[in-house]
Amino acid sequence: MRANQEHERSIKQIKNTNNRASERAKMSPSPDLARILPRVLIVSRRTVRKNKFVDFVGEYHLDLIVGYGAVPVIVPRVAGVHTLLDSFEPIHGVLLCEGEDVDPSLYDGGDAGAGLSAEQLDAVRSLHPSDAAIDHEKDSIELRLARRCLERNIPYLGICRGSQVLNVACGGSLYQDVDHELAAAAPAAVRHIDYDDYDGHRHPVRVLPGTPLHEWFAESLDGEDNQLTVNSYHHQGVRRLAERFVPMAFAPDGLVEGFYDPDAYNPGEGKFIMGLQFHPERMRKPGSDEFDYPGCPKAYQEFVRAVVAYQERLAAAALLDRRAPASPKLNQEMEKQRKVLVRSFSLAKNLYVSGAEAGSPRPAEQRELDAGAEFLESNTAALSVQQEKRLKQMGATVRNASGYLNRLKLNEGREAAARALMAKMSVEQLSDLASFYHIMGNICSEVLDRKLHSAAPAP
Repeated sequence: MRANQEHERSIKQIKNTNNRASERAKMSPSPDLARILPRVLIVSRRTVRKNKFVDFVGEYHLDLIVGYGAVPVIVPRVAGVHTLLDSFEPIHGVLLCEGEDVDPSLYDGGDAGAGLSAEQLDAVRSLHPSDAAIDHEKDSIELRLARRCLERNIPYLGICRGSQVLNVACGGSLYQDVDHELAAAAPAAVRHIDYDDYDGHRHPVRVLPGTPLHEWFAESLDGEDNQLTVNSYHHQGVRRLAERFVPMAFAPDGLVEGFYDPDAYNPGEGKFIMGLQFHPERMRKPGSDEFDYPGCPKAYQEFVRAVVAYQERLAAAALLDRRAPASPKLNQEMEKQRKVLVRSFSLAKNLYVSGAEAGSPRPAEQRELDAGAEFLESNTAALSVQQEKRLKQMGATVRNASGYLNRLKLNEGREAAARALMAKMSVEQLSDLASFYHIMGNICSEVLDRKLHSAAPAP
């Protein structure tokens, strides 16, 4: 009841804000109501009903997005839509949710022991027929949207399949079936889907401190392990979490149940990149719309808050662009410099990826590296001492990419030993280690900023 009351209060506040915005728009000479609320793209799921294709999106997703103050824009799962995503601009947020299994060919290149035998695949298709059919068009649409969000820092919330798509888009991998690939080695058995009790089925998860999930459900967590009971409708899950993400919750069998990018999480500033394996919008008591916990709608509330802030940032940037004097010649020069930089960094990246065995860059490549480095090192006008120093360091790194690689190889022995040690660690130990180094990295950055600030000469 308390969760519902809080939810209703939030909706009333947002409706009052939207009503005031609508009134202002009506008084303006040319009201454009489509621009009042931010747009959240949601890709539909396709099924067959009465011998026809039907595209749909779960109503709980739509209710919460609208209730917290955004407009859901449904991207239909139609052939060719993945090539038309520019037509859906402006995009202020993306919510990806239900759907079929992600095509294994998109992530199965490198995990030892990954994949299922033909017999196991047949068993999975028989047990999960509605999920095991691959939808290549939906994969293409959603992966492109996810990568667009990651490139532009557009707020992204992935629920269930949406979290799996986000992980794959960043280079992570999935279990094709947790019962076949995880259960045998898991420390505890967990049932992740129960067709006989589809909406009522729950299992516990351990929520990690210092994460948004812990903050949202703080008053509902049980015991020292910070346990929460969540719903579960999936037979796939995160195998290898992409490096940019930090886990937020684990099931007893070690499966990641939630993760986020801490460097892209600040809803008030329009930053939100997160994946949840469970469905908080469907965690409701039997025969009621009351949530299991007060924190259940928080993911959607904070996501929409980030979407609103992101829209405001875009509007502010557009206003500055309109006020800036036009300078075609300057724009052409900037585009030329941009191409020099892109080519230079591309060469540096290729040298890094290919390794020292590729040898030194060819003379033509070295000239392009030098051009990019010179631009970085010389364009320091109106910069602070720290910014100028950092730009010159970037130029030196680009110029000396091959030499940097050779120095890096000296540490390969240490890295190999560290990897061997970590391979023996449990998921929980690795999670604690990752959290520790993330905290230490933040502390280091704060201390370094203070020292650089104190060392900077007075203006």
